[in-house]
Amino acid sequence: MTMIAGIGFTAPWLLLGLLGLPLLWLLLRAIPPAPKRQAFPAVTLLLGLKDDESLSDRTPWWLLLLRFAAVAAAIIGLSGPVLNPAAEDGGGSGPVLIVMDASWGGAAGWKQTVAQARAQLEEAGRAERPAALLQLTAPEPLQFRAASGWQRQLAGLAPLPWQPGPEQLAQALEAINGVEGGFDTVWFSDGLDYADHGELIEALSRRGDIEVFEQPLPVLGLLPASYTGSAIALTAQRSRAGAAQEISVVAQGKDPGGTERSLASLPLRFADGARTATAELSLPAELRARLSRFEIRGANSAGAVALTDDSLRRREVALVSSQSADEGLALLSPMHYLRQALAPSAELLEGALADLLPANPDVIVLADVARLAPAQEEAVIEWVENGGLLLRFAGSRLAASDTARAGEEPLMPVRLRIGGRSIGGAMSWGEPKTLAPFGETSPFFGLESPGEVSVRSQVVAQPDPELADRVIAELADGTPLVTRKTLGQGQVVLFHVTANAEWSNLPLSGLFVSMLERLAVSSSAAAPKAEDLEGTTWTPLQVLDGFGRMEAAETLPGVAGPDLVAAPAGPQLRPGIYDSGRRMLARNVLRQGDELSAARWPASVAVSGYGAPQALPMGGVLLALALGLLALDVLGTLAVSGLLARARTAALAAAIGLSGLALPQDVQAQPLQPVEDSALDYLTAAGLASELVLAHVLTGDAQVDKVAAAGLRGLTDTLFLRTSVEPAAPVSIDLERDELAFFPLLYWPITRDQPLPSSEAYAKLNTYLRAGGMILFDTRDADLTASGATSPAARRLQQIALPLDIPPLEVVPADHVLTRAFYLLQAFPGRHGRGPVWVEAAPPDAEQAEGIPFRNLNDGVTPVVIGGNDWAAAWAVDSNGRPLLPVGRGYAGERQRELAYRFGVNLVMHVLTGNYKSDQVHVPALLDRLGQ
Repeated sequence: MTMIAGIGFTAPWLLLGLLGLPLLWLLLRAIPPAPKRQAFPAVTLLLGLKDDESLSDRTPWWLLLLRFAAVAAAIIGLSGPVLNPAAEDGGGSGPVLIVMDASWGGAAGWKQTVAQARAQLEEAGRAERPAALLQLTAPEPLQFRAASGWQRQLAGLAPLPWQPGPEQLAQALEAINGVEGGFDTVWFSDGLDYADHGELIEALSRRGDIEVFEQPLPVLGLLPASYTGSAIALTAQRSRAGAAQEISVVAQGKDPGGTERSLASLPLRFADGARTATAELSLPAELRARLSRFEIRGANSAGAVALTDDSLRRREVALVSSQSADEGLALLSPMHYLRQALAPSAELLEGALADLLPANPDVIVLADVARLAPAQEEAVIEWVENGGLLLRFAGSRLAASDTARAGEEPLMPVRLRIGGRSIGGAMSWGEPKTLAPFGETSPFFGLESPGEVSVRSQVVAQPDPELADRVIAELADGTPLVTRKTLGQGQVVLFHVTANAEWSNLPLSGLFVSMLERLAVSSSAAAPKAEDLEGTTWTPLQVLDGFGRMEAAETLPGVAGPDLVAAPAGPQLRPGIYDSGRRMLARNVLRQGDELSAARWPASVAVSGYGAPQALPMGGVLLALALGLLALDVLGTLAVSGLLARARTAALAAAIGLSGLALPQDVQAQPLQPVEDSALDYLTAAGLASELVLAHVLTGDAQVDKVAAAGLRGLTDTLFLRTSVEPAAPVSIDLERDELAFFPLLYWPITRDQPLPSSEAYAKLNTYLRAGGMILFDTRDADLTASGATSPAARRLQQIALPLDIPPLEVVPADHVLTRAFYLLQAFPGRHGRGPVWVEAAPPDAEQAEGIPFRNLNDGVTPVVIGGNDWAAAWAVDSNGRPLLPVGRGYAGERQRELAYRFGVNLVMHVLTGNYKSDQVHVPALLDRLGQ
């Protein structure tokens, strides 16, 4: 490469073409532009004449300058100019090896690393030096070939979520030793030290020169989070000590909707010269249970992520009481207080102990349970020894039993005295006792003891040499209040008071919730050791990539339990979340006790940062500039010759023609096609839920559906004008695709050829009826059935109603609420006036009190109303509110229509208010209106 004025040229001899620009000037000056044509009739008089002397017009100077610039840009571009070329050091033309750590430590600056590696390969390509690439986190045999081939592969490289380990470094040394001859090395380091790093430097030094590129900023890492009993402890590290630095750690987790969000953030500050920063994060139990990971904001690497597992997540707590479910008042039950205290921070399981033990909960709470069956006691002991927490509360049953009287029992932390201690009892207090401050060794340390919390009664611990070590909370006079002992890997804890407010007001205080939370959290097992996981296999659920992003792990094999804890991360053990079937463990990049340290290089190795400007080839830019200038030259030539206007007109015409071809061939004015109405087509679910909407079922018969829609429109208008109900416009629904829950009343006209609903539609209909909806079936055949005949519509209704969950029916009795829900009615005519109307039959035991004209039916709404009076036809109105169909004759007919409207109003009122008219409070007013 030849340097000229600080710019390198790979083909400098092409610059000699610039010497030909003066000749180009003369040629262009001698050749005029095309003459401008102008139509002029008188020019025909000059035909045949010859001019002895002719002068050529000259090309405009600006057009000449444009052409000169285009040619010059093309010549310079073809000569291979390079901006900021690498300094020439006379290093020869031998092979060059590109070595990349490619670990998580370099993920934050991976783009810069790839850019620098590409620049090195381009430089090697210009010098015609063969190159090879060695990725230390995933080494492969070395292949020296043209540098351009490796440039294309750089885009597919990515950092991996582990550092080069002994196995990878052994493979790298084997690959280096498998190459004969010398080569220079360009090493892109992530800035972290690791085992056998010096041995690799020594092996490469024997082959040639080494140049190292390393990012100047220290690498940041985050150790696994741990729970200290009151807060989550977080520790961050940096690879090099330096000036004071503050970083932000973000707690990520899922919100109630399942979306991953930032739940909290915590600043961590590195002191001047320190490599470690620590802080504690206090979160409510509900948020702590949702945590999935902590990460250093902006670090974007797997080492800056600390995944969380079961140790910080929601516990399963089994509640077992000595009382039956229906014994005593709910608000006085110990279970009520425990539910209220634990529900926000734990998954609660309730039932018999024998049923709950197979679920293997994290905590079992026994509320005043004195004795367990021998088999259950053995099972609970085994469960506690395997890491469970047994939390017991005292009560009258425990105080009256002989549990732990004669000697210590496995499931009691201390021995108990006979009887108890209470105000006015055998071991009397003069007044209720308050709580003493919690000691430093207590899990409750740091919680404030409110002065208003007091104890009136308790079971008393028998003095014992080990009693002092087992007390974790006590009263002001030193009496143990909460005791605890270790059993295997688990614990047994006893509150010496009840779980309700019978013996103390502790369960009424916020302190009670905090104490339970501390105990539930502290019940989690410590980080397992390798020997604890012997013989287990863990399946990866999700793993981290080098940038700290989670990805699925379906194809990865299981990992042996001891390796999950003790083995270093690598291709066979990727950081992520692992599951054993009973527990989930997070394997992070960094483990407790790991330390980050900066890479150390010998004095003979040159170490550079990424700050130097990169070599930038300019050939492509200049050639593109030359093409642009030539395009401007074409436009300038057309403008000078007067052809630009015609070219612009032709281009406009071509654009219009192409746009016409681009239009769809079937685009034309078409009349609007009628579309079947559907509630969900034009109303959102929120709109339907906020309005009262009447609906009718589409039958497939256009005329019947039209009358049904018009009828509900008329009934809607009547309700709006006469009552406080203000319905929205009625809609038509398709049983197969529309949701029914938005509509309190469905009008279903029956036709002889109406198709039967599908099984899915019947399921929706039955759910709708059970949820309180009402269907008005109208066979519209009362004029036929009055004579005793059975119509086709009635037979079709029998087929349609067969799969429906319809209760026993009866003809509307005289005291049914439909007769008085809004209007007082004795008949329910529609377009036909004499058909019977069927509703749900009253209970057999419904009685009529003396002096009361109505039976006491103040429960339920009939799910179906069946009749054939063609109510929609009587209700139907046109767009102007005028009746659509005739009803009867003259005044009698209009009176019948009025009664039909009143029946519709009563029906809607019955749906909306139920049988409230049967309440006794309405009897005087109704009797007065009835004249009784």
